[in-house]
Amino acid sequence: MNPPLSPLVHLIDDDEAVRASLSLLIGTVGLRVHAWADPLVFLAEFDREGIGVIVLDVRMPGISGLSVLQTLVSQGVDQPVVILTGHGTVDMCRRAFKAGAAEFLEKPVDDELLLETLQSGVRQHVKRRERTLIDRDARDRYTQLSEREREVLGLIVAGLTNKEMGRALSVSPRTVETHRANLFAKLGAESLAQLVRQYGALIDELTAHK
Repeated sequence: MNPPLSPLVHLIDDDEAVRASLSLLIGTVGLRVHAWADPLVFLAEFDREGIGVIVLDVRMPGISGLSVLQTLVSQGVDQPVVILTGHGTVDMCRRAFKAGAAEFLEKPVDDELLLETLQSGVRQHVKRRERTLIDRDARDRYTQLSEREREVLGLIVAGLTNKEMGRALSVSPRTVETHRANLFAKLGAESLAQLVRQYGALIDELTAHK
């Protein structure tokens, strides 16, 4: 896996001159580039765990950029995809966004626009990965709770006071306090706001699937 602070731009284009010029341009802002001539080789070999952005030409022999995009989305790849084309149409643009593209740019692409798009894509991907890690940690911590602690957590998120929770669970407020302290410790929450922010959506999701 590429280090989080070392993002990589995957540039897929069958035109050697385009790969060379865009690689040089992208490198001017400190981004690493891996240029691919064959989209099928890219699909087979690129690091799906890395941080970065994928830049796809639309018209390539063997498989189109839109087909590559659809394959990436179907495989759950979360790296933002920027589509490049020298033959753009409104319908193609619409199809690209519908398929999951982050951006659609026409050749000859404006240098500043491309660089801004890639840098923005990297920032978005870093935030997305950070959110994924937080969510994964939250789920792992949630599994450590006892059934009663999960009940208390659900009531906390619902906004009930300790007395109200005690009545709902037929236990004393002191017992609620004990469960509350235990679950705060297990979840690593430092405040009520943090607890609700991290676990409110998770509880809604788990409740919806019951």
